[in-house]
Amino acid sequence: MKDRVMEQVQRFSRALLGAVAVMPVAAILMGLGYWIDPTGWGGNSIIAAILIKAGAAVLDNLGWLFAIALGFGLAKDSNGAAALSGFLGFATVKVLISAGSVAGYKGVNIGELEGQAYLDWFSQGWQAIGDGNVFVGIFVGILAAWVYNHFHATKLPDFLAFFSGRRLVPILTSVFSIVLAGVLYLVWPLLYGLLFAIGQGASDLGPLGSGIFGFFNRLLIPTGLHHALNQIFYFNVVGINDLGYFLGGGATIDLAAAATDAASCPGIWDNGTCEVIGVIGRFQAGYFPVMMFGLPGAALAMALRADSRRKKVVFSLMVAGALASFFTGVTEPLEFAFMFVAPILYLVHALLTGLSMFICAAFHWTAGYGFSAGFVDMLLSARNPIANQWYMLLVLGVVYFAVYFGLFYFLIGKFNMKTPGREDEEADDAGAELVDSSDMAAVAAQIIEGLGGAENIDTIDHCVTRLRVMTKDYVKVKEAVIKKAGVAGVIRPSQKSVQVVIGPQVQFVYDEVARQLKTEAAKA
Repeated sequence: MKDRVMEQVQRFSRALLGAVAVMPVAAILMGLGYWIDPTGWGGNSIIAAILIKAGAAVLDNLGWLFAIALGFGLAKDSNGAAALSGFLGFATVKVLISAGSVAGYKGVNIGELEGQAYLDWFSQGWQAIGDGNVFVGIFVGILAAWVYNHFHATKLPDFLAFFSGRRLVPILTSVFSIVLAGVLYLVWPLLYGLLFAIGQGASDLGPLGSGIFGFFNRLLIPTGLHHALNQIFYFNVVGINDLGYFLGGGATIDLAAAATDAASCPGIWDNGTCEVIGVIGRFQAGYFPVMMFGLPGAALAMALRADSRRKKVVFSLMVAGALASFFTGVTEPLEFAFMFVAPILYLVHALLTGLSMFICAAFHWTAGYGFSAGFVDMLLSARNPIANQWYMLLVLGVVYFAVYFGLFYFLIGKFNMKTPGREDEEADDAGAELVDSSDMAAVAAQIIEGLGGAENIDTIDHCVTRLRVMTKDYVKVKEAVIKKAGVAGVIRPSQKSVQVVIGPQVQFVYDEVARQLKTEAAKA
């Protein structure tokens, strides 16, 4: 049962990646637009206007994006019919429970609502049902994939044969989406109220709320539940939309200028004014010192603490991980290097992340990202008109490099933690050399061998940095053999589930592993 659940979680994470991977494009386009025209926000440059609007085309339609990507990614054979079903399903649900539609069902004239009546209506969250609603997109995407997986091979009577099979899927998805809309009509106010309470509670705590968010975000990384937490704070589900408002830059400033109350203010409503400068980005900025400087400091500490005969190999792994963390904000190769073997270090990492978020929010240092908090995103956000004293994040980063290095170096030595290069040597691993990481065929072959051979691999996929494998016989999996491929780590979430942490090059490793598995299957 646990293995089945893990397999479904892995598939969901992979499908979710299809939507998330598009967002950096929006960030780059908008970032370049603001670099060209940081004061006019496209008003002084046609090129800047095109770039900013092109990026907004992605961010303003995230609900559609998630519905299509999840429908496609969760379908058994990733067929286009599932993606089309996601599109139709989202269109159906959005129209049926939009604010205007619900007001019609209830006989409410939104334009005439005032005072407490308006607040009561607003608290139900119907205004959040729109093109950018990621939660609804996720629900619809899962529904579309479920319909496809259960009905794509359905045969109808001869007079309806044209609508059989995959053609039936979009039709049924539209029907089931009516049911989903009915369910959401009943539960959305409750769900919205819960999400709003979480988001509002963190916002009301000010810098402390940002710190708590950062702490739990890192703490939930091993489970993948940080994605759910991010939906509340990063997207326009309950009005926080920290990521969207930051990337919106000039448009967000215009919204703030036109705001007449707390409900219409994209930032903090205080004494009759809407504050967004130094406020928007408070749930993102604190990651930059950690990802660009803190984790590379931890990587140096782990490299220096490695046993002398393994130091060269560990240094190469840590340098690769540190560069990925600094430039792109991809932290998994480093975090998974100590997450399970030294959980105390990971707790320290989560606490330091929360502290960084608190400090940056307290001093109103803000910057944002479309992918992750690395150098590339910082460079692109530097000229965003809503960024505030972003350069102070670099100053804090230098301090964080020293703090991470000092704490990790001390704790690893003090408690003899089994970080990379300090593991107990297995008998069959004595004197073993890692394969050449530049030889992708050798790396793939080593991983396959460690997984128990091609015949022991049931399914294999990948996410941003990891191979996700379901094996047939967990006893045949040899972690020490897999690690000879120079991977960053091996994780066993359940009995048959294995995750091999590769890093940003994971797609190329996956392609080679898949090629070798196909070759082996052809020989059988």
